[in-house]
Formats: sequence, C-alpha cells, structure tokens
Amino acid sequence: PLPGAARRRLDQLLAGRTAPSSDGRRGTAPDLTELLPQWLALADRNGYKAPPAALPALLDAARARTDLRAPVLRFAGPRGLWLARLNPEWRFALRGAGAAGSLPSPRDAEGVRALWDEGLFAERVALLSAVRKADPAAGLALLASTWSAERAEDRLMFLDSLRAGLSDADEKFLEEALGDRSRNVRATAAELLSALPSSALAERMAVRALTCVGFDRTADVPTIGVEAPHECDAAMRRDGVLAVPPAGRGERSWWLGRIVESAPLSCWPARFGGRGPEEVVALPVADGWRDELHAAWCRAAVRQRDADWSRALLGSPATPPATGPGTSSLAERAQLLSMLDPEERALWVARFVAAHGLSEAFQLLGVCAVPWAEPLGGAVIDALDIAREAGGYPWSFSGVMGLAERCLAPEAAGRLEPLTARPDEGEDTVPGAGGYWSEAFQRLVSTLRLRASIHAELTPPA
Repeated sequence: PLPGAARRRLDQLLAGRTAPSSDGRRGTAPDLTELLPQWLALADRNGYKAPPAALPALLDAARARTDLRAPVLRFAGPRGLWLARLNPEWRFALRGAGAAGSLPSPRDAEGVRALWDEGLFAERVALLSAVRKADPAAGLALLASTWSAERAEDRLMFLDSLRAGLSDADEKFLEEALGDRSRNVRATAAELLSALPSSALAERMAVRALTCVGFDRTADVPTIGVEAPHECDAAMRRDGVLAVPPAGRGERSWWLGRIVESAPLSCWPARFGGRGPEEVVALPVADGWRDELHAAWCRAAVRQRDADWSRALLGSPATPPATGPGTSSLAERAQLLSMLDPEERALWVARFVAAHGLSEAFQLLGVCAVPWAEPLGGAVIDALDIAREAGGYPWSFSGVMGLAERCLAPEAAGRLEPLTARPDEGEDTVPGAGGYWSEAFQRLVSTLRLRASIHAELTPPA
C-alpha cells in the first residue's frame, strides 16, 4: 500500500498549482502540478498502486493533461479503467494507452486473434504495439494477416508500430508496402527501410547518393562536390522520394536531401578516401551545398541511430551553432544528442552551456537524463548565476528555470542557497530585477527540497 506520507503528498499535488500573486509574479512556492509526473514515475518504479479514493482526482488530472494519461492509467490499474467507464468525461482512458489495460497477453494466441479481428481501432493499435514489443515477428505476422483489407489511414498507423523492434526481418513486408495505394504509407515504409542500412532500398539510395556526391575534381584541395538530381523518376518515387517539394524548397535540393538521408552512412568513408565521419564532415563543400548536405546527414544519423556520425555532426560544443558542422537548428542538434549515451550527452551540453550560456540551451537540456548529472547541473547553476549578476530580468530564462526545478538533482539545493539572497543593484541593473531573481532562486530551492521529500516518501524501507 501507498505510505501515508506519500498519500498525503499525492493529495497535495492533485489539489492544483500554486496561484500567482496579484501582480503576476509566481512567488517562491513550488509549482505543484509540475511535480506530479515525477511523483507518478517514482511511484510506478517502486510498484505502488493508486488508493481507490484518489482515482477520481487522478482521472480528472489526466483528462486535463494528456502527458499525464499514460502514467495515471498505469498507476490507476484495472480499477481506474472500471471507474472510467462510469463517467463520460473519463472515456479517454478507454482509448489509446488506456486500451492497453484490458489487452490479452501477447502469448494468448486466441485472445489476440479475437481482439485483432473484432476490436475497436484503438484497441487494435494498442494490441499490435504490445505484441510487437513482446515478439516482433509475431507482431509483423499479425499485421500481415489483415494488411490488404485495412483502410489506408489504419495501415499508416499500424505500419508505424513496426518502429519498435525494427529489423531486417521486416524488410520483405516493408518492400511490398512501397507499392501501397497510399502515398503516406509508401513514404513511411521507405523511411523504415532506410533505417535498415542493409536493406535493398538503402542500397538503391546509396547508388543514387554516390552518383550525386563525391570529390570535386576541379578543386585544389579535397572538396566535396554535389550534382543534385535533375529529375525524380518513377523508381525514386517508388522508394519514397516525393516529386513535388514543400513550398519554398527547390526541387533538386529536395530530391538530393531525400536521397542522402536515406542512404546508409557506411557508404561515405570509402567514397572519400577512407576518411571517418569527423574528417568527412570537416571537408569543404562546393557551390553552397554544405547546409543541405549536412542537414541530410543529420537526418540519416538520427534515423540510423549512428553515434559516430551524430558526434561528428555536432562538432565541438564550444563552436557557435551557426558556424559549426551539421545543422544550426537546435531541434535537430537535440536529436543528434539523443544518439549519444547519457553521460556523453550531459557532458556535451554542459560544455555548450559553459561556452554559450543558456539562451540557446533549452532544447538541448530537454534531452538530457534526469536528474542532470555533473558537470551539467553545475554548468546550469553557474550560467544562471552569471545571468543574475548581469542585472536583467529572469523572465527570458523562465523556461530553463522551470526545467531546472524538475531536472536538477535535489542535492543541488545547498549550492543554490546563497543565490536566494537579493543581489546588490548597480547602475546597469534593471530596477527591481534583483527581487525577481531572489524569488526565482527561492522557488528553485524549495522545489528541489520538495522533490527530495517526495523521493524519501516513496522509497520503500530497506
């Protein structure tokens, strides 16, 4: 059973967020509802289930916030699904993630077959995902058994379920899906095949890519030359290259990007004289094709989950994003970071924050494991201190401050305590900014201490 202190804390978190003051300031109290996802994750990790009396408030919270639905439904268990059937406002629990609560075991062949043949669409999606997770081959066989009879929009959703456990065993099915009537199904099948570097589609894309990209023989130093496709033929279209680019994109650059992102990254070292990813990425690119080529390599690195190419395309964290390799898009850089192991990812972002501050770090911080490991936590605290000393308002750092409340290790509260004092205001300081910073750091410290209490309350006795 849930310990009494944890139960009382759950009631407190469900009661709602701290109301802002009349002047719009958040004050120093923690934002309670932002801690609810962490509370639910920790309760689930320690095997606790929801007390029956808390179920209505939990379902109300999940109805209001889609990010809470899956963890709430896991915590609520079968009793929560039973209760949801009695209130139309909680019917969301019977769809999507909630449907998984009443699925047959993937090993129950008769139950799986019956639900697959007769279930609602949401139940079938949840069932396919569950079977695929337990046994990828069985999931593929289940989908293949009714594939030709499914509606196009359903085929697309079902096909997306194959991302989990994707392997060379799926190639034959996906290759056949390239001939599907639906353009979206064909495009998804091509994307999945391109994530399999040994697939026939990847090999076809490699041939096309190597035709388009190679050494520029007219350059005085080793330089990459690009000759983008002049047409999108039927074979390219079958392999998922859309003939008509999005608005604002040129045809040839669009086709080139689709080809390069779908080619196996393993084809490039031999193309460039045995150079490794970092050396290839460092080569100059002629005629202004660098950004397009590097962006396509970034997408390929993420799709193929290649840490070496991701590392090369990220470059040094000290280099400004606008002048470094790969892409200047912080969202795409965050995806590349996700390909690195958590420790390396945290170290890279810590060095980025130390070099560039926090103004461009929000998306990068969002892909780091929680709680933030050192030196990342220390780098964020140092950067916040520097911003505080600069004398401006903390509002431009509110996103990072909110992340820090949820992601810094609770042990960092002691280090932050000195920053809760109101700083002296100099001539260049915005009037009143020190008070706002003091409140922000007090809220951060109180939130970290509350998280420490939550952890203690939910940790089973040794």
